[in-house]
Amino acid sequence: MNIKDLKIAVVGAGYGGAAVAKGLSLHGVDVTVYEQAGGIAEVGAGIGLRPSTMDLFRRWGIFDAIARVSSPSDYFEILTATGDPIAKDSWPGMDDYAVRTHTHLIHRGDFIDALTGVLPEGMIRLGSKLESVEDRGATTVLRFSNGETVEADLVIGADGIKSTVRQQLFGDHEPVFAGEHAYRVVIPTSACHGMVVDDNLRMYIGRGTKVYLLPLRHRDGLSFDVTALDADGTWAPQVTKEDLLAKVEGFDERIVAIARDLDLATVNVRAVYDIDPVDTWHTGSATLLGDSAHAMLHHQGQGANSAIMDAGALVDALLDADSVPAALAAFQAERKPVTDELQAISRSGWTDDELDDAFPGQKPAAQAAR
Repeated sequence: MNIKDLKIAVVGAGYGGAAVAKGLSLHGVDVTVYEQAGGIAEVGAGIGLRPSTMDLFRRWGIFDAIARVSSPSDYFEILTATGDPIAKDSWPGMDDYAVRTHTHLIHRGDFIDALTGVLPEGMIRLGSKLESVEDRGATTVLRFSNGETVEADLVIGADGIKSTVRQQLFGDHEPVFAGEHAYRVVIPTSACHGMVVDDNLRMYIGRGTKVYLLPLRHRDGLSFDVTALDADGTWAPQVTKEDLLAKVEGFDERIVAIARDLDLATVNVRAVYDIDPVDTWHTGSATLLGDSAHAMLHHQGQGANSAIMDAGALVDALLDADSVPAALAAFQAERKPVTDELQAISRSGWTDDELDDAFPGQKPAAQAAR
């Protein structure tokens, strides 16, 4: 199969969609990304791009573009609510490559800007809200609210946890509420009460609350994420400063001070959701990728990394197979066992009696992802 002969449509210009478009563009593929938003933007906080992800970017020639807006990190540390050490572990995989490769800490917005910035001009079509998907066997047809109709040899549904592609081709897999709220914001180092000391991620845990402190020293900031138990499953809940302060009561006084100083209007507050594993990701001419296939909780920090590793695996499968259906079957066979395991691990979260390893049960899956 010559993939240059394929017409490929990607639905969604998030991490997975932009990454698979970049990987395909390196091989001269006719690929267009359809994004419903009028502009590319990413709210929230910081993420860690694992060594396997950064190595893929190195192979694709975009490592430097990502490294310029991120900070290399050596380890992840877990502490009690008051700051006593529980566990400390190097990021797995740093020494698995010819060049030592760190986890890179990056702001979500900087990451999506860098990733979309390396795509060929005009590849992303903004304002393209998907209305319907029709499986015709050898091709799949997309119809958009702006009246455009597209027939493609391969449709890649990278349209997130509420994926229209998934809902219309693979049945109902409604988001599942995790019983938590996440409060996320990036603040300047000057407002961090001395908590930014290096480039390593730290998590404070206690009473059902997890506080993630992810330094973004390359942009003189800190990603501050409080994830706490809450029964309100409203997608964007209405909360008060008192609600947030109650979540961090009894924590390190510097964490409490950061929370107290926040302007709540600048904080992104969301109920936390994932989806149950999806049995089948593909038809003969369409596939899911990233959150549309395996949205997972953020406790292991693997959502974006999994989407990007999906992208790399899908590109490789298309290059190696003799047909699109064979490529999609090989792609699912490679990635689904890994993401099923990561979904399960992420749901287990971090429990007070299971913190002897900063990556419980994850290293085999992380190795398989590489």
